[in-house]
Amino acid sequence: MTSNPQNPSYADIIAAHPSVAASSLLSAARRANDLQNLAASPSVDLVVIGGGVTGAGVALDATSRGLRTVLIERRDLGFGTSRWSSKLVHGGLRYLASGAVGIAYESAVERDALICRIAPHLVRPLPQVVPLLPGVKAADTALTRVGFLAGDALRMAARTPASTLHRSRRIGAAEVAALAPTVARDGLRGGLLNWDGQLNDDARLVVDIARTAAGLGATVLTHASATNVTGTSLRVTDELTGESFDLSAKAVVNATGVWAAEVDSDISLRPSRGTHLVMSQESFGGLRAGLTVAVPGHFGRYVFALPQPDGRVYVGLTDEEASGEIPDVPQADESEIDFLLDTINLALGTPLTRDDVISTFSGLRPLLNSGAGETSDVSRKHAVLTRDDGLVTVVGGKLTTYRRMAEDAVDAALATSGQTAGPCQTRTLPLVGAPSGKNPAAALTRVAAPDRLVAKYGTEAPAVVALSEADPSLAERIADGTEITGAELVFGALAEGAVDVADLLERRTRLSLTPLVAEAARPFADRVLA
Repeated sequence: MTSNPQNPSYADIIAAHPSVAASSLLSAARRANDLQNLAASPSVDLVVIGGGVTGAGVALDATSRGLRTVLIERRDLGFGTSRWSSKLVHGGLRYLASGAVGIAYESAVERDALICRIAPHLVRPLPQVVPLLPGVKAADTALTRVGFLAGDALRMAARTPASTLHRSRRIGAAEVAALAPTVARDGLRGGLLNWDGQLNDDARLVVDIARTAAGLGATVLTHASATNVTGTSLRVTDELTGESFDLSAKAVVNATGVWAAEVDSDISLRPSRGTHLVMSQESFGGLRAGLTVAVPGHFGRYVFALPQPDGRVYVGLTDEEASGEIPDVPQADESEIDFLLDTINLALGTPLTRDDVISTFSGLRPLLNSGAGETSDVSRKHAVLTRDDGLVTVVGGKLTTYRRMAEDAVDAALATSGQTAGPCQTRTLPLVGAPSGKNPAAALTRVAAPDRLVAKYGTEAPAVVALSEADPSLAERIADGTEITGAELVFGALAEGAVDVADLLERRTRLSLTPLVAEAARPFADRVLA
């Protein structure tokens, strides 16, 4: 890198680029200025605490309705559960299996909005294959096929075109092997193929939602904590400087996920841990579809092997009760690793071992405590709760339905505070990087940038290319084992609100999922933020 990335020339390149809305840019400089302005005039319409996908969604929903909105996040955008998902935007087949038709339909509707209008640059169709091996009984095959047909009905009810998400069908053994080359061949009698949505990156979705809110006027403050929270006030502390001030609001929304009870002690949660294994595509021979394997003895539960960018595959996921203190970064149990390997190996010709596991990651689902039973049986329906003093808390739900959760939370905040605002706008509001028009997929093919960048930045990808053209050293890969370039780190710092090295390596690029590559990239990230 030949020049300091904080040099205004880099910032000017990004801000002046026609593909970028300058008002949406998040940077350390904007953060400092926003903190100063807020301390000088500490009164707004709505404050949302929590910078995960739901909190960012609340900020966007409220701002797009015309409310003066502030988002407060103790760590970084997407720091908690939102970055530990399976990266699926799914239509709720699992909920159909348990009879939760309403949740399944809501999931299909929200999937349609994400893939067709809100974030078509981040969400793409993903084929998923269930191999029909000797261990899969005919009755189970029939039930799975019925479930897929019900999923087709949900897709049609949500008005998602079949050209976007194809109809499910039965396929032959050769097609199964082409999609999942390491599937066992002995006794393979074909497979069932279904289509769903997959995110390029869940943390990037959170960043894009927050940036879209910022572009409409929201104040987005990361590395800032909220204490002494009531329904109309809180104390804000800058975690970088230690400076504090009191902030008043007409409404306050608690969207802190598994930490919701730390803000509102009346909330009772029953967190459930979902663990994934990170593996190389080499272990799967070039997986081209989600490999779906039923968990024996648990109808409707599956383990997936899901192809990811940068030559990775995620194998997940578990559903284990997580009692006790809530950790910032949950860790996988050894038993979960064994369970995932044992289950996925049921479908493979050559079993995977611990040596194939590059790393693991775990997230905690913020499920409402509904009493006894396994956490896998606890409803994934979200809940919006209002305390006596007006504090609104939103919990439960899942990534796919974040937008509906946010809409319901803002509706509740307006009701309890007596404020008036415009109607919800987010059903059709594209995020930064999303093309507009009736055929966003076609529009993305015309973006003048490499496909890999378009899949991450959408229509903003040319701005990343422009950084590389202005400084050729930024076009170089930041480490062996990744295609990520210096320009992407600079964009992360000057446009996407990354404040420290962890923000860059763990959430703007996800390099931390391959620890050796992340360690090799750290010196470059240090220079970006020097």
